[in-house]
Amino acid sequence: MKKNQPWMHQLFAFSLIGLLLILTGCSSTPPPKKTYDNICYIFNHDRDWKKAAQRSYKRWGTPPYVLLAMVHQESRFKPHAQPDRPYFLGMIPLPRNSSAYGYSQAQDGTWSDYKKATNRWSASRSDIYDALDFIGWYNKQSNKRLNISRKDTYKLYLAYHEGQGGYSRRTYIKKPWLLKVAKKVSNRSRMYQKQYRKCS
Repeated sequence: MKKNQPWMHQLFAFSLIGLLLILTGCSSTPPPKKTYDNICYIFNHDRDWKKAAQRSYKRWGTPPYVLLAMVHQESRFKPHAQPDRPYFLGMIPLPRNSSAYGYSQAQDGTWSDYKKATNRWSASRSDIYDALDFIGWYNKQSNKRLNISRKDTYKLYLAYHEGQGGYSRRTYIKKPWLLKVAKKVSNRSRMYQKQYRKCS
């Protein structure tokens, strides 16, 4: 019995290493800040980001450079991003004003609608594949309901921020700050587009 113990230890060790490799291979890592301004650097940092963007594009029609520009604005590529929590008297934490969470900053209700519509019940807002699929899905709805081109980052972002109902009511007109943000997202999308042609 003692002679078999080293073999069993080796088998356990190899099994553990294999499991860790599988888990590592299935998870994506957020890009470092130094890559934010170049979509090629983002994709080279972790190939899952490119795969996720291309998969969403193929399914829903929003180009990778639009998807990444929206994620940058919403979460700065942080998987567990949440709105800042307000504090009472600067000390007592209060509930957050929004349920927005993850890469896409999708709110609870809209995320539930997405999972129901796509039958992806295990989707996670902190998973880049799911987050980009969600943005692609939402932009497809904006395309169908509001006739917004899936390459028009400016209008897509306004609809994403205000909701499709808010966009149709033109609620963004009274929010000059939001128009500036949408312009920034659009500019980043154009920058990513130029880079994407060289790295894809």
